[in-house]
Amino acid sequence: ADLAESWDISTDGRVYTFRIRPDATFHNGKPVTAEDVRWSLERATNPLTEAPNVDQYLGDIVGVDAKLTGDALEISGVRVINERTIEITIDESKSFFLAKLTYPTAFVLDQENVDANPKSWFREPNGTGPFKMTDYKVGETLVLSRHEGYHLGAAKLAEVEMILSGGTSMLMYENDEIDIAGVGLADLDRLLDPTHSLNAELLRAAPSFSIQYIGLNVNEPPLDDINVRKALNLAIDKNEIATIVLGDQVVPATGILPPGFPGFNPSISGYEFDPERAKQLLLESKYGDNLDDMPPITITTPGSFGANVSLDMEVILAMWEKNLGIKTEFQQTEFATFLKDLNKRRFQMFDIGWIADYPDPENFLDILFYSDSSNNHTNYRSPKVDSLLEQARTEGDETLRFSIYSEVEQTILDDAPWIPLWYSGERYLLVKPNVHDYLQTPLIIPKLRHVYLTDK
Repeated sequence: ADLAESWDISTDGRVYTFRIRPDATFHNGKPVTAEDVRWSLERATNPLTEAPNVDQYLGDIVGVDAKLTGDALEISGVRVINERTIEITIDESKSFFLAKLTYPTAFVLDQENVDANPKSWFREPNGTGPFKMTDYKVGETLVLSRHEGYHLGAAKLAEVEMILSGGTSMLMYENDEIDIAGVGLADLDRLLDPTHSLNAELLRAAPSFSIQYIGLNVNEPPLDDINVRKALNLAIDKNEIATIVLGDQVVPATGILPPGFPGFNPSISGYEFDPERAKQLLLESKYGDNLDDMPPITITTPGSFGANVSLDMEVILAMWEKNLGIKTEFQQTEFATFLKDLNKRRFQMFDIGWIADYPDPENFLDILFYSDSSNNHTNYRSPKVDSLLEQARTEGDETLRFSIYSEVEQTILDDAPWIPLWYSGERYLLVKPNVHDYLQTPLIIPKLRHVYLTDK
């Protein structure tokens, strides 16, 4: 709805016709055209671009699969009608398709900007939004400046500086060096005290649409046995960890979809702490006759080499040892390497989170669990789940579609390729009194265009 002034959808739900706003421009003032949209989609789906997840987020468009495999040079389902009109045809009617176009793979780029600096254009991007990037120091700062010609109206802030280096935000806030700061568990108790000088500046934000989980590679022994996977689920007291270790800043996960998310079903049945049942299931596994010879388990998390185990993970490992007699090896890898190995499904067990890209159950259940999905990092395969997911993709009745997703979610939980850990709890921020209309959404991306400052 940003660059398009309107769009039509064909009666069969497959053909989308978008009309570009006549006043939409890039930051250098050049008008945005339908050709810019077409070129951006072609670039994203060019195998040489190596855009991550492009098959997941643009694969509904007719011809994208052929382009990605090298069987076609252009996307057959994208057609420029005129300078301001573009037509996109998808393979089947899908209610979530428009939401997918909000993902970065569909962002509209300026071809001249990219071609002028193919290797480094993103350091001086010519975008279309309310702010333009004017300075970027990797791992240090990101500076955004107001785009005066933004077609929906210029932002109220002239400039926004984001501090990317971690560890000092609380001190910087207290020293009036920054205007907004996230609040960690270590500082929260004192800030919640009504007598604290900063209590009035504490902003409560809605929980994010996210989940933290442990992924279990179902092809790797001993996690190839469903009873072992279920036992690992049942042997964790998530309520105790959430309260004692994490200070009730998270909500123990009972399923996959987070509370408040479209399609969330409170009647979904997850795994309650039951160490006796966990022991029994372990004995019933194919490894139960000789647990001493059960293949070892290694869990991998992102982080610097040699860093300490996080306290919640330390407690989880201790619970597995106490309740199941399973000693788990822990290893950390640098984040970029972690993601590379995750996408190649090299991990036996891994700890990671997922934050919704758009508010539809498909973004969790289909993206992460469909057998052929590139984001299915656990090698989970279920013909039943695949069939239901395919049915849900084209179901036009929302109530029925969400019902299908509930069946999918329950089936996945019963098969236990994940150990769902936590949903986001209430989030807390410190915001200076002269900062107004700052909004943190459940999709975690702040809305900055309407933020404004008054005199201190």
